[in-house]
Amino acid sequence: MQQATNGCAQHNGASEGQQASSSHQNGSDINTANNAVNGETNGDIAPKIIDKTNQDIVRLIGQHLKSIGLNRTADLLMRESGCRLDHPAAAKFRQHVMDGDWTKADNDLNELKPLLEGSSHSLIEMKFLLLEQKYLEYLDDGRVIDALHVLRYELTPLQHNTIRVHELSSYMMFSGCEELQERASWDGKGSKSRALLMDKLQQYLPPSIMLPPRRLHTLLNQAVDLQKNRCPYHNTQSESGLENVSLLVDHVCTREQFPCETIQILNDHCDEVWFCRFSPDGLKLATGSKDTTVIIWDVDPETLVCKNRKTLEGHSYGVAYLSWSPDSRHVIACGPEDCPELWVWNAETGELRVKVSQSPEDSLTSCSWHRDGKKFVTGGIRGQFYQCDLEGNVMDSWEGVRVNCLWCRSDGKTVLAADTHHRVRGYNFDDLSDFNILQEDHPVMAFSVDRSDRLALLNVATQGVHLWDLTDRCLVRKFQGVTQGHFTIHSCFGGVNQDFVASGSEDNKVYVWHIKRELPIATLTGHTRTVNCVAWNPVFHQMLASVSDDCTIRIWGPAEKFRKTKGTSGDGSSSSSNGSVWQDMIS
Repeated sequence: MQQATNGCAQHNGASEGQQASSSHQNGSDINTANNAVNGETNGDIAPKIIDKTNQDIVRLIGQHLKSIGLNRTADLLMRESGCRLDHPAAAKFRQHVMDGDWTKADNDLNELKPLLEGSSHSLIEMKFLLLEQKYLEYLDDGRVIDALHVLRYELTPLQHNTIRVHELSSYMMFSGCEELQERASWDGKGSKSRALLMDKLQQYLPPSIMLPPRRLHTLLNQAVDLQKNRCPYHNTQSESGLENVSLLVDHVCTREQFPCETIQILNDHCDEVWFCRFSPDGLKLATGSKDTTVIIWDVDPETLVCKNRKTLEGHSYGVAYLSWSPDSRHVIACGPEDCPELWVWNAETGELRVKVSQSPEDSLTSCSWHRDGKKFVTGGIRGQFYQCDLEGNVMDSWEGVRVNCLWCRSDGKTVLAADTHHRVRGYNFDDLSDFNILQEDHPVMAFSVDRSDRLALLNVATQGVHLWDLTDRCLVRKFQGVTQGHFTIHSCFGGVNQDFVASGSEDNKVYVWHIKRELPIATLTGHTRTVNCVAWNPVFHQMLASVSDDCTIRIWGPAEKFRKTKGTSGDGSSSSSNGSVWQDMIS
C-alpha cells in the first residue's frame, strides 16, 4: 500500500480497513503537524540517520514541496528523515514576517544575530527592510500617524540608506493606496509583498539556517543552462525558466537541427562568386561576382529560400566586397585591388545612389558603415583611407594607410583597419588618433567583429582563422581544419548568441566551429572549387550562405524535417529562384 500524498483522504484505492493501519499517513493528525515542521520527531515515525549530502537534498525537496503548497507532505518528509528545513529561530522569524507581526519579527532578529554572516551590517539591513515594509503597510491602511512614527523614530535612527529614507518620506504625499502601490512599485499589504520581503531577508541568513529562496529551482536552471552551453549545436533562443524543458532527460541538439544541409543552389552568376552578406534585417542577401554584377536576393523567412530580386550591373572590375547599411536600405560594392571606385546602391529600388572615385590611382577594395548609417569608410592597399558621406563626398582622409579590410566599431568613432604590416589598428577620425590593437606574424587578409564589439575573427594568410579579444588584446583561439593560402577568404560569426564561427576554405569546403572549440563541429561539402566567403543570417539563425569559384551560391539549412517547406511547381523544379534547385531534388 502506498502512502497517500498531499494530505488526501484517498489512499490510492485502499479499503477503509487498510486505511486504519495507516493512521499517520501524510497530513494525518494535523494537530501535531506544527511540531514536525523542522524535523522534530512525531508519533511513531523514527527519524533516519543520513549523511550531509542527503540532508541537503531532503531540505531542497522539502522547500520546493512547501513552495507549491504541499505543506503536509513536506512535514512528513522532514519527520521521517530527521532533517530540519530551517533553524527553529529562522522558522519562527519567517512566520512572524508572513503574519505581519513586526514587533515579534524584530525580536526574532535579535535571536538570530549570533547566526548572521556579516553580523552588524546584515542585522541593520534586515531591520531596515522590516521597517520599510511596516511603514508601507501603515500607509496602505491609511494609518498616516503610525507610518510617520515609524519613519521618524525607527527608520531614521538607523542612519542607514538615507536616500531611500528620503524617498519613503515622499510617499506620504500620495493620495491613496493605488497611487502608493504604482509609484512605489509595491504589491500592497498582504502575502505577496511579504513573500518578496522574505526573499530579500533570506539573502542575509546562512543556508544552514534558512535555505535561499527557490534553491532547487535555481540549481535546476543552472544545470539546464550548463547543458545548453556545452551543447555544440545549440542554436535556438534560450528561454529563461524551466517551463518548456524536460528535466527527465539531458538537453541535446542534433546535427540535423543545424544548418548543415544544402537546401538551395543558386546559379545566376556566370563567373566566380567572391563575396556574400546578409542584410541586417535578415531579409536580403547580396552576392558579388567576377562577372561584374551584384545580385540582391529576397529571403523567405519561412522556407529560408532565396529569390532573385535585382541584378546590379556595371562593376567593370568585378565585385570583391559588399557592406550593408545598418537600415538594410543601401549596399556598397567594392572591387578587387586594382579597382579605383566603389558603388553605393539603393537595394530596395536597384538605383545607383552614387559612384565614388577620387583618382584612377586609388584602390578602394574594402568599406564599412558607421552605425548611424550617414557615413562610411573605404580604403585599399595603395594607401587610400577615406571617410565619406552618403553622397560620396570625402569628409576626412588618412594618408599612407595601406588597408586590407575595414570595420567601424559600435562607438561611432573608431575604425579598425587591417594593414599590410600584419596589424589591426584603431583610427579615430574625430581627434585624428591611431593606436595598435593586435599584431599577427602573417598578412591579415580579412576580418570581422562580433556584435558585442569585443571579439574579432581574422583570416590570416597560410595560418587560417584566428579569434582575438579586442579588449584584452590577446589571441583567444586558432581554429583548426581550414585551408588558407594567400587567397582572400572571408569568415563570419553566427548563431542566436553568435556562438559559432564559419569560414570558407581553399579545399572547397565550409568549416563551422563552436566558438569555444578549436576543432570544427561541421564540415560542409558540395562546392567544387575554393569557397571564398561564408555569411550567417543575423536574424534567421538556421540559415547560412556560401559562395565559391565554382560560380554557385549555396544556401545551407537544417534537415528537411526541421524546416518549413512550400510546394514545388508541377515540373519538379523549385519555384523560388531562377537557376536554383532544392538539394533533395538533385541528390
